[in-house]
Amino acid sequence: MRSSPFILLCSTGLFAIFSSTISKSPVLPMFASHLGADPSGVGFIASVSAFTGIVASIPAGILSDRFGRKRMLIFSAMVFSTAPFLYLIASNIWQLAIIRFYHGLATAIFIPVSMAMVSDLFHTERGEKIGWFSTSTLAGRFMAPVIGGSIIGAMVFNPGLSYKTVYLVCGVSGIITMAFALRLPKTEKKQAGSMPLREALKSFREVITARGILITSAVEASILFAYGTFETFLPLYSINAGLSAYEIGIFLSAQVITLAFAKPVMGRFSDRHGRQPQIFGGAIIGAICIGSFAFFKTFFPLLILSILFGLSLSIVTSATSAFIADLSRKETHGSAMGILGSIMDIGHTTGPLFSGIVAYYLGYGVSFAGAALVLVTAAIVFRFSTVKQTG
Repeated sequence: MRSSPFILLCSTGLFAIFSSTISKSPVLPMFASHLGADPSGVGFIASVSAFTGIVASIPAGILSDRFGRKRMLIFSAMVFSTAPFLYLIASNIWQLAIIRFYHGLATAIFIPVSMAMVSDLFHTERGEKIGWFSTSTLAGRFMAPVIGGSIIGAMVFNPGLSYKTVYLVCGVSGIITMAFALRLPKTEKKQAGSMPLREALKSFREVITARGILITSAVEASILFAYGTFETFLPLYSINAGLSAYEIGIFLSAQVITLAFAKPVMGRFSDRHGRQPQIFGGAIIGAICIGSFAFFKTFFPLLILSILFGLSLSIVTSATSAFIADLSRKETHGSAMGILGSIMDIGHTTGPLFSGIVAYYLGYGVSFAGAALVLVTAAIVFRFSTVKQTG
């Protein structure tokens, strides 16, 4: 049976993000420690792939505008299918850092280019389809820690062997990613597949100077700043409040499940009712949620806030990508999504960093309030900007 291009792309996304996530959660800190890394070394290793995302997303988007989406997605799949096997021969943290940089290229290329491909394929249903694509990647992101953790738990008698087994599973998933990527449609003729370099750089300047694209990307970065604060410090805050690790796991899982189920619905909502009010409203709800965590210390209020925060994340992110696609020409979707990916990674990376400094000196409650302030500021700037929706 012949699968539709969109189903193939979602299948590629599921296995790609599963492969990416199982390589780091929960195995990476343990593997780095196994190779002799101290806590600062573990933090360094964990940040390498995020750094790759910041520096590589924009070039990946530009190259996809010039050479076509499928070529770049196949290149990304090549990294997904080869990088996991390099972990098997790593013997020190510097080798591990180089492997993480190489492996990080896969996701840094895949996310913006695949989002650009979805934007190319759909216009009137763009928000809903981006939502379904994100849900497929979230399924991979949700399953990976469960399977990786189960492997490590089952082979606790031999940690070194358990880590290698996890990376073998990661490699198999990368190979499946390649198999799906090779079946993706050839869209080069529909895009500027042979776009000259000068034209590609001109197109990039067009989107990098578009205020609407930059402000919308900043809103997404801000809510990921808050999300980074949530996923890093809510567990520590909850432990201090006397809650168990099991209850914390429920918070995090509930947030991911809410996000996965709500994204297509909210994407469709933005298609029918406009993206700007949804982005602003979602950001305000997210700010209220992240800022309210410090007022509660029992299970059910924190669970409800986690679910609402996941909902706000879906409200904003299901509309921002589609809105940026609306604001850019089809020939520049890759560059626009690359800018979004890079700015988004900056927000996700700096959230735990700055909130950690605030939490160290002023406590977790102030760090949650600080994340809320960042998000509210971005929402207000977005609301009162002169952004005009063109889609």
